[in-house]
Amino acid sequence: MTAQLKTTTEELSDSRVKIDVEVEPAALERALEKAAAGLGRDMRIPGFRKGKVPPQVVLQRVGRDAVLDEAVRSELPRWYEEAIGEARVATVGEPSLDLQELPDKGSPLAFSIEVSVRPKAKLGDYKELEVGRREPEVASEAVDAEIERLRDSSASLENVERPAKTGDFVVLDFVGKVDGEPFEGGEARGYLLELGSNRLVEGFEEQLEGASAGDERTVTVTFPEEYRAEHLAGREATFECAVREVKEKRLPDLDDEFAAEAGGFDSLDELRADIEQRLREREEREIDTEFREAVVDAAVAEATLDVPGELVHAKAHEMWHQTERRLAAQGLDPSQYLQMTGKSEEDLVHDAEPEARKALERESVLAAVVAAEGIEVSDDEVLESLRQATRTDDEKKLRKSLEKAKSEGRDEPLREDIAMRKAVDLMVESTTAISVEQAKARDKLWTPGKEESSEAQELWTPGG
Repeated sequence: MTAQLKTTTEELSDSRVKIDVEVEPAALERALEKAAAGLGRDMRIPGFRKGKVPPQVVLQRVGRDAVLDEAVRSELPRWYEEAIGEARVATVGEPSLDLQELPDKGSPLAFSIEVSVRPKAKLGDYKELEVGRREPEVASEAVDAEIERLRDSSASLENVERPAKTGDFVVLDFVGKVDGEPFEGGEARGYLLELGSNRLVEGFEEQLEGASAGDERTVTVTFPEEYRAEHLAGREATFECAVREVKEKRLPDLDDEFAAEAGGFDSLDELRADIEQRLREREEREIDTEFREAVVDAAVAEATLDVPGELVHAKAHEMWHQTERRLAAQGLDPSQYLQMTGKSEEDLVHDAEPEARKALERESVLAAVVAAEGIEVSDDEVLESLRQATRTDDEKKLRKSLEKAKSEGRDEPLREDIAMRKAVDLMVESTTAISVEQAKARDKLWTPGKEESSEAQELWTPGG
């Protein structure tokens, strides 16, 4: 059961709103009991088994105010999400919360939220537009590069009786030492290494060039200061290496036999035709994406909206936090990512501001189109989106996920995303595609109403 909230929204200046929220006493009592039950699971009280202390006993021992404080801390994020959903605002950046004193029993909890919101756009023309669209082109060099990639993946390694050079593979045993002592991870036997691949510490592979099978060499390297194993960072190490074999990569001949082995084709010409077709289809998908973005940007150019700089900065911060979550999900430490880029968080946020401004402009115009066209999203459309995202056809599980999202107010962002995609579909369907050259020529022409300038004002078009 969700909390019962009452919200009042007040529009402030510079695309900010204030939302006053009241949590009904009954909902507050449910949160209080939930918090007491949680505390009771960890309490030891004579006469009760561990984890079985009743909420009323917890309240008597700990005190109502302390338990209520715990309840509010726990539930406030959910109440915030529900209040934002109730107010139907698209927030940007971090909110400012003002929580009033904890209420007595039977009284509601009051708090207020101040947060930036997406600016409202006044639409100009957004249908029957003319937008540049480039034609798909597949250069023969791109086909050649794909064929070479296939040849490389089908290459064989053959032993050679000569010194190793860049591009060769060596099979070696090695033992690494720092200050004369072996270290963890510094030893291997039968290790296959491509010279020039830069897989190992900088300088390691170069010192094996010119070695032949049966040779022994001492390799000396210095680990980078930012090396992932901190106990080795910045330290010098020596590796005693024994070269067992030198292997040369042999590419297959570029003939019909290769085409048969690489893809089951009767001839090399058939293989080339198949590769060209696949590259063309990929190019067409990229062009479709470009064209959809260009249509939205054309509608943005016709619209009127004000995007304050503070809002752009807040959106850029929001985009960085999304990047942090993606990096963490991939097992990457965001702080290490910052070290790799050589930039601070604020540097990246500043760099992202042009992209953040464009994102706000696009979202604002699309939200206005959704409202103007009365675009709605059915539960079936939400279910289909969940089905694609979760890659499951379990209807019962999908409907349960939808109901949970509804109860927690998390379905609204998903519905808005679907509605905006439908808005783009509508705009694209009514747009006339023209050549990129036509778009460039048209946008350079001076027309009455445009500001005179020493330089022509040129809209971005795909490929322009």
